[in-house]
Amino acid sequence: MARVGVLLLNLGGPERIKDVGPFLYNLFSDPEIIRLPVPAFQKPLAWLISQLRSGKSEEAYRCIGGGSPLRRITEQQARELQSQLRSIGIDATTYVAMRYWHPFTESAVADMKADGVNEVVVLPLYPHFSISTSGSSFRELKRLRDNDSEFEKLSIRCIRSWFDHPGYVTSMAELIKSQILACDFPENAHVFFTAHGVPKSYVEEAGDPYQDQIQNCSLLIIDKIESSLGFSNPFSLSYQSRVGPEEWLKPYTEDVLEELGKSGVKELVVVPISFVSEHIETLQEIDIEYKEIANRNGISNFRRVPALDTYPSFIGGLADLVSSCLDGEGISLEEASELPDRVKLYPQEKWQWGWNNSSEVWNGRVAMIVFLGFLMELIIGDGPLHQIGLL
Repeated sequence: MARVGVLLLNLGGPERIKDVGPFLYNLFSDPEIIRLPVPAFQKPLAWLISQLRSGKSEEAYRCIGGGSPLRRITEQQARELQSQLRSIGIDATTYVAMRYWHPFTESAVADMKADGVNEVVVLPLYPHFSISTSGSSFRELKRLRDNDSEFEKLSIRCIRSWFDHPGYVTSMAELIKSQILACDFPENAHVFFTAHGVPKSYVEEAGDPYQDQIQNCSLLIIDKIESSLGFSNPFSLSYQSRVGPEEWLKPYTEDVLEELGKSGVKELVVVPISFVSEHIETLQEIDIEYKEIANRNGISNFRRVPALDTYPSFIGGLADLVSSCLDGEGISLEEASELPDRVKLYPQEKWQWGWNNSSEVWNGRVAMIVFLGFLMELIIGDGPLHQIGLL
């Protein structure tokens, strides 16, 4: 009998203030987050960025209690999904694999092997595929599999994206509908979708499908809401959380908020469309920063739709995705980790410095390279740190 393991992929987040720097280091070490033409610069630059940004990021995490709730919520989602699967006759055990913080993917793989799992369903907790989220997680999983003969023997099927799954669309529509009806004038409430942004070059140069999936998903949700309410609400879509001077997907959330305020919008229903769990982007960026911008521009009723977390119909939708995958609808790990031909990645995998399960000790070579590079850039007044706006 098959022993099914369901591997939930997510980003991860620092659970304590002292984790913020190492978490940022892991994040910016990923070439699918920041792509550099010289691989040797990736890790030193990631270290320097983490040092320069950690103060601001630590303050943001202090505003939400001192750490990210993402791991706690994701593990709760895993437990709920496991219970749901077993209730419909699927003997499955769920595992959590975070990309940039504990529990890392390698820990989840070790747990699955220890439990004797022989069939794996990989389910990213990103509804919309992007090379910088699901793509990076799939590639990390493939890298581990290619270097582990025991793991290589397991049957693995993957779900690449699920932005149009009825369980997800219906759950989002229900949560949004409740916030619309709570407004003073429901028919005039403006539905404001805000998604995590990606660099514009990912879409236009690398062929990332993320923007198309976000737009299509927004329309599916709006159609669902309209059919339920019987009236149409005005809506907008924007992108948040950009980093550095590079152009990201537009329009930017803060710009649209200002425009809506100036146009006379008073009641705003804010929808974090690309987030299925509460974390720093919802609790601090939306609830504090964007609410302040909205209020400053005359939007008096700012209602944020809660993240799905363990919303019952959402968990039911995840269970349906797993069941369909086991019935043959999934794709191979090789297909899931495949990126468009236009995407050029560099062999950073050869560099094993950093905060992970097998390397948590500071590497002096990084300090020397960073120090020399930093001094050189200060002397010549130009270089990668100036280009990304850090100097």
